[in-house]
Amino acid sequence: MKAMILCAGLGTRLRPLTERWPKPALPFLGQPLLRYHLAVLKAAGVTAVGINTHHLPEVMAATARAECERVGLPLHVVHEPIIQGTGGGIRGLRDFLAGDDFLVFNGDILFPVDLRPVVAAHRRSGAVATMVLMPMPPGETYAAVELDAGGQVRRIAGRGPGGPALSPWHFTGVHVMSPRIFGFMSPEGPEDINREVYVRALEAGQSVRGEAVRAYWSDLGTPSRYLATVRDVLLGQVPLEGLGDAAPFTGLARGPGNSWVHPEAHPGQAQVEGPAYLGAGCVLEKGAHVGSAVAVGARARVGEGARLQRVALFEDTQVAPGETLEEVLAWGPHRIPAPLS
Repeated sequence: MKAMILCAGLGTRLRPLTERWPKPALPFLGQPLLRYHLAVLKAAGVTAVGINTHHLPEVMAATARAECERVGLPLHVVHEPIIQGTGGGIRGLRDFLAGDDFLVFNGDILFPVDLRPVVAAHRRSGAVATMVLMPMPPGETYAAVELDAGGQVRRIAGRGPGGPALSPWHFTGVHVMSPRIFGFMSPEGPEDINREVYVRALEAGQSVRGEAVRAYWSDLGTPSRYLATVRDVLLGQVPLEGLGDAAPFTGLARGPGNSWVHPEAHPGQAQVEGPAYLGAGCVLEKGAHVGSAVAVGARARVGEGARLQRVALFEDTQVAPGETLEEVLAWGPHRIPAPLS
């Protein structure tokens, strides 16, 4: 079985971070976010991966090559000079994907889920596509996928044939598709897989199913959501077993306070409260204070007397002596507000 990871987004809500990294290549607790996607897909039986690129294509392709080589998965890359949307992006890998049912995975989520039951249910159903769903996250305003009592999708973001007694669900950004879905795509041009391609399939009488799962899910597309996901992992609220050796704390020692410390980190005599992550080559100077839900990236330096509380500090970033950071993403000179309340 093959899979595609959608990697062509612009990441506008995460600028200036995405001026350096496409979202799937963003460092997350010491590893590119893409590494977690590949772990989930390989556990589901995927044997080859394709990606599309647009924004910072060389960075995205290089990250994908390194990560796929790490886990022994062949990689197929298609570049989009003009961004094609989710439907057009999948269409661009048609030659790669069309031989069998395949998985599609959004590149900017953390979703350590077992997809094997979903794939099996899709194959049994004969549906043209299966959307992986969860209950709507409290307080969020994501467009709903509406199912009938038999698990058939009848409306997506208000579009589609509809019907009585429909229940609203949250779409996780993961699908299983039959190659028949390509027959409902436009021959060229940007389009959305959910709001356009699936709606055409539904209106033609095709079965698009929803499969609900129980798992941790987070969209890392904004500073606040990125930091909230760091916090959730550090607080032990994210089951990581399904990630195998791609889990972020693999090979790390427990350090001062409640921390996970890379063997090449230098916590020195800093005060570490935690939970915290201290990456490779980072330095905490004497008198620095690392509070709760703090991730210190590779080669970062926290100056004497600096105080960090609910912070993600990206690689090579310097925190000045005496500087106080709270609820921010910090990269180089940038301090990006990421309020959690």
